Amino acid sequence: MSAKSLNRRQFLQRSALAAGFLSVGPQFAFAADSKPKRTAADQVTLGTTGVKLSRLGMGTGSNNGRGQTAEGKAEFTSLVHYAYDNGITYFDCAKAYATFDWIGDAIKGLPREKLYIQSKVMGTPEDILGTIDMHRKTFQTDYIDSLLIHLMVRSNWTQEEAMKRVMDGFNQAQEKKWIRAKGVSCHTLPALRAAAESKWTQVHLVRINPDGAHMDNESERDSRGLGDVNAVMAQVKKMHDEGHGVIGMKILANGDYHDPAQREKSIRFAMSHPEIDAIVIGFQRKNEVDEAIKNVNSALAA
Repeated sequence: MSAKSLNRRQFLQRSALAAGFLSVGPQFAFAADSKPKRTAADQVTLGTTGVKLSRLGMGTGSNNGRGQTAEGKAEFTSLVHYAYDNGITYFDCAKAYATFDWIGDAIKGLPREKLYIQSKVMGTPEDILGTIDMHRKTFQTDYIDSLLIHLMVRSNWTQEEAMKRVMDGFNQAQEKKWIRAKGVSCHTLPALRAAAESKWTQVHLVRINPDGAHMDNESERDSRGLGDVNAVMAQVKKMHDEGHGVIGMKILANGDYHDPAQREKSIRFAMSHPEIDAIVIGFQRKNEVDEAIKNVNSALAA
């Protein structure tokens, strides 16, 4: 074969390759530039804890859990499994909720390693390790993914001797691997500021919605009225900057948002803040799960 014909073949091959590259190049460029689709079921990391949970969680304490128990244990268990089947792996619990004794049976049959179970301890139990162990036994699990001090309202709670004893108990439980992360649920701005300043706190459960409904304000009593949205979000940013995990609650204003447009707006507000790792909504029925997933997915796609 002559050098001339070889050069011609090489030329044709190279021309074909170049044409092929041009025809698919923009598609590859688009794929490289496109961002992965985000959804309610995404497994997100909670601050710097390394613990993962679904972006949307199911709360089990609507009206202190009476909203769920009113439907009966079988329906509650079915709801938990329905949420899981739709990608929700985060279940928010508390000793103060009427559903507390149902959680162990409700999560039975689900892969424990894929679940994020968060619970809360109220007050200052004398035997804090015994109380934490009771959570594990009630939930029929070796560990709680995140355990919170429940409903703090005082500005100096991190300095109180009784609370320091509780916090030390949480530290011991974490060393024993009974809990993976520790934190607090606050219901006033003074308590929220103290939590944001605290090096002890790893996880925050914060009341968040665009209207300030049932959110934190300057009173050191649990607010059922309007809170200061901007002040709360400033603390949320500080928590995030410190590497703390942030979970939003009261997204639907404690169930007061009866208008679907209000619910959609509030979820869109929460999703617009990257400082919020995840949100939790108290579901009582399966259609509420469907609506929340739809609203989260829509907000993330916007």
